[in-house]
Amino acid sequence: MATAPHVAAVGTVAMALAWSTSARANPMPLPFTYVYETLGQGEGEVEQYVDVTPVKAVSAATGNPVWYAATQLQTEFEYGLSDHLELGLYVALQPTPMNLDNAAVLTEGTGVKERLRWRIAEEGELPIDVALYGEVVEYETEFELEAKIILAKRLGNLLLAANLWGEREYEYAAGNWDWVANPTLGATYELSPMWHLGIEGWMRGEWPSPAPASRPFALGPHEFVGPTVMIEFGKIWWSTGVYLRADQIDRSAQPGDDYGPVWVRTIIGIGL
Repeated sequence: MATAPHVAAVGTVAMALAWSTSARANPMPLPFTYVYETLGQGEGEVEQYVDVTPVKAVSAATGNPVWYAATQLQTEFEYGLSDHLELGLYVALQPTPMNLDNAAVLTEGTGVKERLRWRIAEEGELPIDVALYGEVVEYETEFELEAKIILAKRLGNLLLAANLWGEREYEYAAGNWDWVANPTLGATYELSPMWHLGIEGWMRGEWPSPAPASRPFALGPHEFVGPTVMIEFGKIWWSTGVYLRADQIDRSAQPGDDYGPVWVRTIIGIGL
């Protein structure tokens, strides 16, 4: 069995090799905001997303409210079809907690997604760099069509980015279509080629048709804001954001809430 020093040594060598390679990945320094850049033609990348938020549910054993960590997982495979057009294929999983009733339903589901991202010009040719993003989602519980307008502006080591993001969702059980808005905005600063620090905000709100008589907490809109950090080792990068909910901060958490007071997203990317 490998000892701790051996594991550390292997990890150090792997990082050094990743840093020394000439090819680079296409990292996300802001975990909720897609950036303007795309992979080059023939390049690939794998990204693993993990979302965690503390929420309440009802214990099946005692019938009492309990806190637990709700999670969702996504694995994305990216491939550069050309220097301006990128294909992404996702596998998503929202684990079902054991022995809990009235558990949260987070922003993703269980199923697959396919998307394209196209950047319009080379960086800096336009006053604001623009890319377009379209996605189709097939989950166990719903079908989605998603679109983003990606805006970015680089000022030296400072990157400003925003996603104008909307979705149209069809829920199988309810048999109705919903509108969803999920815009994001952030700024990140490159302290060094390895370290990037930033701040990011994102919002999510749902508007079902027909509209409910009274709007439940789950529909939002909810706003989150918090710091981000990315560590980059050439073809390997790790990005994390910790966000505080900025709306209804004096509201007590209830079983079944889909949004906790804190939301954490972490992503690990590996260039192929």
